[in-house]
Amino acid sequence: MLILLTVILYFAALMGFSRLTAHRNANNETFFRANRRSPWYMVAFGMVGASISGITFVSVPGMTMRIDMTYIQTCIGFILGYFVIAFVLLPVYYRLNLTTIYTYLQGRLGERSYKTGAWFFLVSKMTGAAVRFYVVCIILQRFVLDAIGVPFVVTVVGMTLLIWLYTRRGGIKTLVWTDSFQTTCMFAALILIIYNVVGQLGMSVPEAVRAIAADTHSRMFVMDDFFSTQNFWKQLFSGAFIAIVMTGLDQDMMQKNLTCRTLREAQKDVCTYGFAFVPANLLFMSLGVLLMMLAQRDGIALPTSGDELLPMFAATGRL
Repeated sequence: MLILLTVILYFAALMGFSRLTAHRNANNETFFRANRRSPWYMVAFGMVGASISGITFVSVPGMTMRIDMTYIQTCIGFILGYFVIAFVLLPVYYRLNLTTIYTYLQGRLGERSYKTGAWFFLVSKMTGAAVRFYVVCIILQRFVLDAIGVPFVVTVVGMTLLIWLYTRRGGIKTLVWTDSFQTTCMFAALILIIYNVVGQLGMSVPEAVRAIAADTHSRMFVMDDFFSTQNFWKQLFSGAFIAIVMTGLDQDMMQKNLTCRTLREAQKDVCTYGFAFVPANLLFMSLGVLLMMLAQRDGIALPTSGDELLPMFAATGRL
């Protein structure tokens, strides 16, 4: 019941943000660009949470079982990609005063290109959002709602309705503020989980840091094997292109950056959250190492899939 109460309070807070950010005389400029009045640091903070989903919670800690901490190389590549977004793409978007980034295709290549680009965005975004949404719903169903007999269909419909309710009036301004709130909740949960695992291992925080650094799974860089898929240069450039494609050319992600007051503030926003991905993902990977230590100490067999590492402990109520 505590988890259910937490979920209810969480959505109540989101509704509160929606009410505070909604405008009575809202127009398209307000709904899609928030009248370009969003504080850049608020956008940057919220973008970190918007880029890290429930899938990150499940998959990134488990990555350490298979590829150690080498995912940090990709995160460093993200920084390069976000610099390209900040100093190549954003100046174009702001100079043309775009409401949607795909309007650029219309002016440059014509109506057909504009519609094709927008259509690919809608299909890809709905597919990705559906997967992330499914993960959240299935976790909520498995750990909370199954116990009180709520059907999965009701869970999905109810969650969809709640999301629609808190975004329908405030538009992008509401998302900027709720993303910041979600980021706060996400990292608070991550830190509490890490603290709990460290406590179960009987360590202090400094001892846990030293234990993680000494663990064989703490390897971050692969410089000596160019043919490895985890080679530094491969992961660096992969991360850069991932950032450009999944953020710089993605309407959903870039729309929030277009709500900043000026181009300079938008550039500060993008560069800031680009750097933030390194420590954020380092925390997730550190959690993965700590969970493997806990499993080894307690004689628990590690799952065959890394995605099952965190759920395995959550299912037993140890997190």
